[in-house]
Amino acid sequence: MSELKISPELLQISPEVQDALKNKKPVVALESTIISHGMPFPQNAQTAIEVEETIRKQGAVPATIAIIGGVMKVGLSKEEIELLGSEGHNVTKVSRRDLPFVVAAGKNGATTVASTMIIAALAGIKVFATGGIGGVHRGAEHTFDISADLQELANTNVTVVCAGAKSILDLGLTTEYLETFGVPLIGYQTKALPAFFCRTSPFEVSIRLDSATEIARAMAVKWQSGLNGGLVVANPIPEQFAMPEESI
Repeated sequence: MSELKISPELLQISPEVQDALKNKKPVVALESTIISHGMPFPQNAQTAIEVEETIRKQGAVPATIAIIGGVMKVGLSKEEIELLGSEGHNVTKVSRRDLPFVVAAGKNGATTVASTMIIAALAGIKVFATGGIGGVHRGAEHTFDISADLQELANTNVTVVCAGAKSILDLGLTTEYLETFGVPLIGYQTKALPAFFCRTSPFEVSIRLDSATEIARAMAVKWQSGLNGGLVVANPIPEQFAMPEESI
């Protein structure tokens, strides 16, 4: 997906993120559905601000993404994060399908993995961190309930770093879908596919890589070769916070 010229009336990038991109500093995109739809207020806003500070302490620049008043925002103010948190489920949850309508209507929107990838790519951001990706739901052979996240990974040139796919999903079918659409599923220092709350699952990633340098090289080669689409980097949850695989 090539970077597009887009009106500043539709897309606004914060000065901090603009400066980082201009000076080739590392930038990490963050979603906003977790703020409005994932936790109660004020813990949701506090957690989002703490995540941003954690990224800054590691030498990168956070870029939380959302739609505010019909504008796609890349890099939110504290007040905007608190707005998303306090409004909670009144904020529209926005995936690819919903994005143009929420922007056109001038509404507030919390971005999913898919729409965060889209807006990150428009801004020129290549790395996005989130808890877990969506995937193929159990029983999808009858319902066709498949997250739009997977098709976005097939199309959009952003690397998604996460703790694997959500545990409630059909992980086997999720890995098969990613394989069909040529999406690399990288295990960071692991061959087992992490499952969100769990460090392991009965399924394996497509390749294990043990350093950020190896991952960055793979990203560069993939996109320079014209192989469009994202990559998933599955980084297991720290051991002290993990649940046993059998409990899920």
